[in-house]
Amino acid sequence: MYRLISRKLRFLQLLNRSSSEENGRKILLPTNLSDSLAENITMIKKILGQNFDFVIREFELGSSEQNRGALIFLSGMTDKNMINESILKPLMHERRFNIKNENSEFANMEMVKMSMLSVGEVDEVIAIDEVVDGCLSGSTVLLIDGAAKALVLSTPGWQTRSVEEPTTESVVRGPREGFTESLLTNTTLLRRKLKNPGLILETMSIGRQTRTKVCTAYIKEIANPCLIEEIRYRLSKISTDSILESGYIEQYIEDNPFSIFTQVGNSEKPDAVAAKLLEGRAAILVDGTPVVLTVPMLFLEGFQSAEDYYSRPYLVNLIRFLRFLAFFLSILGPATYVALTTFHQELIPTTLLLTMVSAQSGVPFPAVGEALIMGITFEILREAGIRLPRPVGQAISIVGALVIGQSAVSAGLVGAPMVIVVGITAVSSFVVPVHVDSGSILRLIFTILAGFIGGFGIMIGVVGTLIHLASLRSFGTPYLSPLAPLSVADLKDSLIKVSIWAMLTRPRTIGWHNTQRQDLRIESEKSPEEIEEHQK
Repeated sequence: MYRLISRKLRFLQLLNRSSSEENGRKILLPTNLSDSLAENITMIKKILGQNFDFVIREFELGSSEQNRGALIFLSGMTDKNMINESILKPLMHERRFNIKNENSEFANMEMVKMSMLSVGEVDEVIAIDEVVDGCLSGSTVLLIDGAAKALVLSTPGWQTRSVEEPTTESVVRGPREGFTESLLTNTTLLRRKLKNPGLILETMSIGRQTRTKVCTAYIKEIANPCLIEEIRYRLSKISTDSILESGYIEQYIEDNPFSIFTQVGNSEKPDAVAAKLLEGRAAILVDGTPVVLTVPMLFLEGFQSAEDYYSRPYLVNLIRFLRFLAFFLSILGPATYVALTTFHQELIPTTLLLTMVSAQSGVPFPAVGEALIMGITFEILREAGIRLPRPVGQAISIVGALVIGQSAVSAGLVGAPMVIVVGITAVSSFVVPVHVDSGSILRLIFTILAGFIGGFGIMIGVVGTLIHLASLRSFGTPYLSPLAPLSVADLKDSLIKVSIWAMLTRPRTIGWHNTQRQDLRIESEKSPEEIEEHQK
């Protein structure tokens, strides 16, 4: 015990010493740029000089040897053709420089910015940190001797993935484009869908080490101002080293982090995100990931698809009913089978019961043991199919399920009815991909409860789950709305979906700031007979 305590104390001493040394090094470096080009280059070299891709290109401006400048950038993150043609060439061949201007020490810098650089985005900075951030973001920094400020020129040139169809949200009808890993590309895709000056995009950097750009998107005339203020507050409170994917943000900002249900929506489709913004929600885009978060999220969103709104409501309602049925089969299928075969055999028809008894004869495990074994086997096969390369993963998922299932039945370890139940459950779980994680956990809980106390255990689990769902909030919005609390006006897009022309208002629990979505459908003033006569 004494050695453990002493090691902990030594570790804390070393940690404090390293932090104090780091703070000391930060204090030694000045915070602002100097009017000496050599001093500025020396300061920046102390921060970035150890990187092999760090480039400093010193040159003379125009024909005068007194006018000197330097370009600082990271090779591989910038467009070298743009640097050569739009920055270096006009600066090195320009004859109008007069750096020794007595009226203003920044006269030469202003002339460069206003009349010489053919670059779209140019920012003036005076701090060393801003110069470093510009380089790390793929920009080129221009320093001129005699000016205590720098120009950060937008010259990004790294490779990005093109806009493709997202594999996780395939549709038969609708747009095929999906978000990419580039934040600028993703905001452009949103702008194409929403040509509205009220679409606001606010950015901030999160992560002490990664400094990841996070963008909040919302429509000013529709979104609830309190919702936007809450998003800003939660994002500003994130203090961490890194944000590498939007899943980091999701876990930091959700209302109840201990719930198994996701309270933050996500999508890779610009049309789906645009539709949510038009309902009054807000979107959170993270640089480096194609998955965009949307808040608030409702439980019923998991049963909706973007394709539902591009088709007529009749088949859509049937498919939506099948989604609800598949979800309940995925979480209650094994539990119901265990409860019926263990405690409630009288509820099974006699013919079916005899068939099940003959299939179960010789199986050494109880029904709950069979369900748990097959459930764990299915999860292993699913995980293996996801992690392995696609051709190999598909072969393992199909062949593994067939071989293991048939072998288990032939060996008498598992009954054939249990294999059928688990197979139906596995297929049903993928119908509602949003609730796959929570469905897997609920399936395990319900199966264990059914194994101990039968149908009564299932009812306890269902009631407990409903109570938990009713207590959840997503950025202040009830998770089960519009069902609990009941909002009759919002039922038009819940368990069923009405025609798109009948959706006159936005969800009241979300877009109360501007509830009117469209005008009432106007019928043609001409009668069918007049229209037919006109066509003739």
